[in-house]
Amino acid sequence: MEVFVAKATSPADLTITPRDLRFGRGVQMRRWWLNDDPFATAFYNALSVTFPKGEGFFVDSVRNFREGTPPRLHAEIQAFIKQEVIHTREHVAFNRHVTDQGYDTKLLEQHIDQALALTKGRPPIASLAATMALEHFTAMLAHELIADPRHLAGGDEQAAALWRWHAAEEIEHKGVAYDTWLHATREWSRGKRWKIKALVMIGTTQKFFAGRYKGMLELLRQDGITGWRAHRGIVWYALGKPGMARKILGAWLAFFLPGFHPWNHDDRKLIALAESDYAAAVLPRLAVAA
Repeated sequence: MEVFVAKATSPADLTITPRDLRFGRGVQMRRWWLNDDPFATAFYNALSVTFPKGEGFFVDSVRNFREGTPPRLHAEIQAFIKQEVIHTREHVAFNRHVTDQGYDTKLLEQHIDQALALTKGRPPIASLAATMALEHFTAMLAHELIADPRHLAGGDEQAAALWRWHAAEEIEHKGVAYDTWLHATREWSRGKRWKIKALVMIGTTQKFFAGRYKGMLELLRQDGITGWRAHRGIVWYALGKPGMARKILGAWLAFFLPGFHPWNHDDRKLIALAESDYAAAVLPRLAVAA
């Protein structure tokens, strides 16, 4: 049996920097804060509800394999954890805006609890595999969100800045869970690693889209949008315009290619682009507050 010795292939000059910023404090958001579009708003609201518990799961999954990693990866895991903890704090605050608009998110939170419960009793490597796949998902979404300004066009300033900031950091740490997975499975054969990661990604994809679909349906129901109108609107938003699901298909397929690594595509230029946008939104408010 061939044993694969994993080597991290993140850029040598990559720096993962936790940016301790706060968004939306003391700001009133519109109910449909993204361009007065209930479908766009429902997508981001439903996604945000998953983050506090989901990112806690990511942190625990990666931290379980931190000991014994090479020094560089060990430092990247530490920075990854710090970024995710701050993300959790900011999405807790964002989710308060969601509930302040009258949305009941209890059902969405129950869905998250049910999804996370599936990992209980399984070995830690299973949670790491799920995290590795989900981190690729967040990196794909982050790339598309920043690369195409139309995704957040017309959004409330502070909300849009939050999502750009989060996306920038998802791009920055997109290789950490994958490199941790490579290290943890360094004694596995190439065939075993590919089979497991492919199966996990397929299962993760089904659960990710099903979960977001159900979450959007529930939030739209509370807006009085139900039945065929709700289903048609969600499908058009995902596959038509702006078509986030359609546009990430190529990056999703790349995950299954031999030699895949998240940093095979170096898109760090998007981080600087996002920073200029969220700084323009956040810094003037901070200056006034000072």
